[in-house]
Amino acid sequence: MSSPRTKLGIIFLTVFIDMIGFAIIIPVLPLYAERFGASSVQIGCLVGVYSLIQFVCSPYLGRLSDRVGRRPVLLVSILGTAVGFAVMGLANALWMLFLARAIDGFSGGNISTAQAYIADVTSPENRSRAMGMIGAAFGLGFILGPAIGGWASKSSLAAPFYFAAALAAVNAALIYFLLPESLDHEHRIQPHERPSVATILSHGRGWALGGVMAAYFFSIMGFAIMTTLFALFTEHRFHYTARDNGYIFAYIGVLGVVIQGGLLGRLVKAYGEKTLATLGAALLAASLFALPLSNTRQVLMMVCAGIALGNGFLTPTLNGLASRNVEKNWQGRAMGLMQSCGSLGRFVGPMLAGWLLGVHAAEYARTAFWTAGSILVVAFALTLGISASPSAKPA
Repeated sequence: MSSPRTKLGIIFLTVFIDMIGFAIIIPVLPLYAERFGASSVQIGCLVGVYSLIQFVCSPYLGRLSDRVGRRPVLLVSILGTAVGFAVMGLANALWMLFLARAIDGFSGGNISTAQAYIADVTSPENRSRAMGMIGAAFGLGFILGPAIGGWASKSSLAAPFYFAAALAAVNAALIYFLLPESLDHEHRIQPHERPSVATILSHGRGWALGGVMAAYFFSIMGFAIMTTLFALFTEHRFHYTARDNGYIFAYIGVLGVVIQGGLLGRLVKAYGEKTLATLGAALLAASLFALPLSNTRQVLMMVCAGIALGNGFLTPTLNGLASRNVEKNWQGRAMGLMQSCGSLGRFVGPMLAGWLLGVHAAEYARTAFWTAGSILVVAFALTLGISASPSAKPA
C-alpha cells in the first residue's frame, strides 16, 4: 500500500502536470493558432474556453468523485488531458484547436478531485498545509510551463503539446499502479443524488462555506486582471520584453513555491487559516493598488513580492477553510464548486481587464489595477466574516 507521502506526491504531480499544460501554451498557442488563420479575437476565445469549460465541469467531476471514488475520476481525467494535448499537436484546422482546449478544460477540472483526495487523507489541522502543496504545484508549473513551451517549440510549434501529452500519460500510469482509493464506500453518494448549490452549502457550515467560495471568486478574478495586463503594463512602463516578463513571473512563482510549499504549514499552526487568508487578501489588495505607481525596477520587484506573498497566503488557506467547513462525503462536490468559482473568476477577470484597459486614465492600466485592488478589498471583507471553526459537522 502506498505511504501518505507517496499519495500526496502523486496528487502533487497531477496538479503540477495540469498547470504545466495551462502554462505551456503561453508562449506557443498564439503563434500556433495563427498558422490556422485565427484572428486576435479567436485567439482570445481559444485561451478563455479552457476556463469556461472548467467552470461548467468542475462541480460535475467533484460530484462524480463523491459517487464512484477519487481514483477513477483522476485516472480518466488525466487520460483526457493526454488526449487533449495530442489532438492539439495533431491539429490541421482551427476547430481542432478549440476541440483540444475543450477536452483539456474538461479534464483540468480534476483539480477539485485532487483537493478532495487531499481532504480524505489528511487531518483538518494539516489540511491547509497539504492544500499548500497544490499552490506549490501551481507555482512550479507556472515557472516551468512557459520555459518548456519555448524550449520544445524550437523543433516545431506542435512539439510542446506532444511533450505535455506524454507527461500526462506517465502521470496516468502512476495513478493506476501506485495511488489507492481514498473514499470509503460508506461515504459515497447514490447515483440518483443531484444536489443543488444550496444543498451543498447546507452540508457545510452555511455562511462560512458560502463566504469562502465568494472570497475565492473575487480573489481569483482580481488576480486574473493583473496577470492579463501585467506584460502590457511592463512593456509600456519599462519597455520590458517577453523574456524580461518571463523572469519576473519566474520570480513570483519561486516566491509562491517557497511560501506554499515550505512556510505555510508552520504559519497556519502559529496563526490559523483565517488570519493568513485575511492577511493575504490585504497584502494582495495593497500590492495591486501599488502596481501602477511602480516607477523603478526595485519598486516593481517589491510589489511583485507582495503579490506573491498575498496570493501564497490567500489561495491555499481558502481551499483549506472550504474543506474544513463541509462534511467528509461532500468534499468532492464542495471542492468542485470552489474550482468552478475560480474558473469563473479566471474567465471574467481577463474580459473585464480588456474592457478596463480602454478606459481613459492618466496612467496606463491604472484603472484596471485599481479595480483589481478594489475587488480584493471585497475578498478581504469576506474573509473577515469567515468562521475559523476547526472543522465541519461530522458526516
